[in-house]
Amino acid sequence: MRVLLVSTYDLGRQPFGLASPAAWLRHAGVDVDCVDTSREKLSDERIAAATLVAFYLPMHTATRLAAPLIERVTCVNPSARVAAYGLYAPLNAAWLRERGVNHVLGPEGELELVSLAAETESENGRRVQKDPAYIVEGGSFRTRRMTLTPDRAGLPPLNQYAALLMPDGSTRVVGSTDATRGCKHLCRHCPIVPVYNGRFHAIPVDAVLEDIRTQVHAGAQHISFGDPDFLNGPTHARRIVERLATEFPGVTYDATIKIEHLLTHASMLRVLAGTGCLFITSAVESIDDRVLQHLAKGHTRADFIRAVQLCRDAGITLSPTFVAFTPWTTVEGYEELLRTIEELDLAEQVAPIQLAIRLLITSGSPLLALPDIQAVITEFDPASLTWPWRHRDPRVDALQRSVMQSVSARSKARRAVPHMTEAWYCCAEPSVEDMRLV
Repeated sequence: MRVLLVSTYDLGRQPFGLASPAAWLRHAGVDVDCVDTSREKLSDERIAAATLVAFYLPMHTATRLAAPLIERVTCVNPSARVAAYGLYAPLNAAWLRERGVNHVLGPEGELELVSLAAETESENGRRVQKDPAYIVEGGSFRTRRMTLTPDRAGLPPLNQYAALLMPDGSTRVVGSTDATRGCKHLCRHCPIVPVYNGRFHAIPVDAVLEDIRTQVHAGAQHISFGDPDFLNGPTHARRIVERLATEFPGVTYDATIKIEHLLTHASMLRVLAGTGCLFITSAVESIDDRVLQHLAKGHTRADFIRAVQLCRDAGITLSPTFVAFTPWTTVEGYEELLRTIEELDLAEQVAPIQLAIRLLITSGSPLLALPDIQAVITEFDPASLTWPWRHRDPRVDALQRSVMQSVSARSKARRAVPHMTEAWYCCAEPSVEDMRLV
């Protein structure tokens, strides 16, 4: 049989979510074809050759982009089984099944895909190799973890993905990997929460380093850690970056870390700086303590300001991300956000898109339990996979539309800090350029 794994978008990175299950499937003797439609066209011939087609849905944009491709697969190859896996698959299970998806799997689809491939082959009178690594215990997360190195064979080369742009105008080839899965925090707006409910686990250090080693040999000069929070396991993170720096002293990296963790583990900042960390992305979301409390972010405005200084003292660029427009945003509050960014000398460190992002309320979001949210949402919109909302003050909605038009039209000017050539953001509506990927 042949399994076709499809990724539609993964923040400009070579998708870990294809490479990891590809390793498990190939280890089981399954023929695997990987297609990243953000970088290459998916032909009808590749669809027709597949017995099982599985879509990787790690984020909102990827899920939206998958819709026309799912329809195409069911038309081109109606006998193929269709599956979806990744963080946004269980969140949108009913919607996916309505579009012809037969199997909705979890965010860690490796074991489930091997079992599904075995089931499919059994029906066809063939057998997929299995060993104790593939025993699923009641569909829980308590199975053997990630001991196989992701297999990136067949994916577009790293130099076709987002690059790191340095202040002097030079670029670096970027690889990416995950050191952990899930997150131990419960931020209300985060899509991880309904799926993991505060759970996370570490991928073995040797497996992470082997994946990095493979990518460095393929040309990577910088590694982007895709963990929701790199310091969910600080000791684990330290072991990884110290080994990274020892084995590949010229390779730099970046990571995503909560403001709360930057303060709690402030001593780690020197370690990160000394091992090649160029910048840290942190989901600040707001500078309004009232909004931060509604979002259950676990930090305050003062904490954010302190984290900016700690990173500066350590010599690491802090790249804050924001959800600038929420039902609690005011025109005056937005103006205060702009002033604060200026006063903290962060203008170069904030990607323009961060000033336009509007809160997405997805299926299963804990935000739906808040009376303030219930008061502003309309009916669930299957086209956007969200609960649309209108601000009580129409000036705020008008401002958001105006800012989005402004940042979308803004040219990509050189910034004085290291940053990716594709701006980091998730939990946002796909852009017009994103939707052209299919």
